[in-house]
Amino acid sequence: MNVYDLNGDPIGKINLPEVFTTKFRPDIIKKSVVALQTHRLQPQGRNLMAGKRTTAIGFGVGRGLSRVPRVKGERHPQAGNAAFAPNTVGGRITHPPTAKKNIHKRLNKKEACSALASAVAATAKKEIVIRRGHKLEQVPSIPLVVTDSLESVSETKKAMNVLKTLGLWQDVERVMSSVKRRSGQASCRGRGKRIAKGPLLVCNDDKGIAYGFKNIPGIDAVKASDLNVEDLAPGTHAGRLTVWTESAMKTINDRLKGD
Repeated sequence: MNVYDLNGDPIGKINLPEVFTTKFRPDIIKKSVVALQTHRLQPQGRNLMAGKRTTAIGFGVGRGLSRVPRVKGERHPQAGNAAFAPNTVGGRITHPPTAKKNIHKRLNKKEACSALASAVAATAKKEIVIRRGHKLEQVPSIPLVVTDSLESVSETKKAMNVLKTLGLWQDVERVMSSVKRRSGQASCRGRGKRIAKGPLLVCNDDKGIAYGFKNIPGIDAVKASDLNVEDLAPGTHAGRLTVWTESAMKTINDRLKGD
């Protein structure tokens, strides 16, 4: 397969590494991504006295009232109001979450390696990449391999020109048009904007590539040694449009060759 320079011209050839022939296993990929996502969750619990800080007691029967616990006292606003019970205002929660609950999913080591290898191989299958929604009309080849000089692109203007010469700008425009604003409480919690995922850049060494591409929507740059399944299959959907540097291809093959 061809190796391209930053102008989009083929300058050499490289053999497709063995890891790219791995069988496509979407079930294992999904299992691995979900396990990674659970490790970002924060355990949470509730105060044991929440909803119980009250004088409310049950009066029992014979008063013509429901037997829900009521606040003791008289001649003040809360007197006689229902409290403590789960169905009352300010009452306790029936089954509150506990901080000791195990919310992190574990994955076998061999399964994790198999999922990563399968996700890497999916980036070389054109039909899977298209099914994910990426625009490939102007992309010269799948997978797309470029020279290691891509790692030194540290300016956004130059990064945009590289994406255009490699035929990736059409997919970036798809990402730009996908931005949606969420209303309500989500916007106050850092989730106000939803945006699609664009091309992934996999390099062997970061010489400024992460800084150069960070302001382009949907673009992620990651080192081959740090690559995980969620980078290649966001949302458990494999087949992300991926640009590999020549040395990154060798690194990822050496990393997964023994697994």
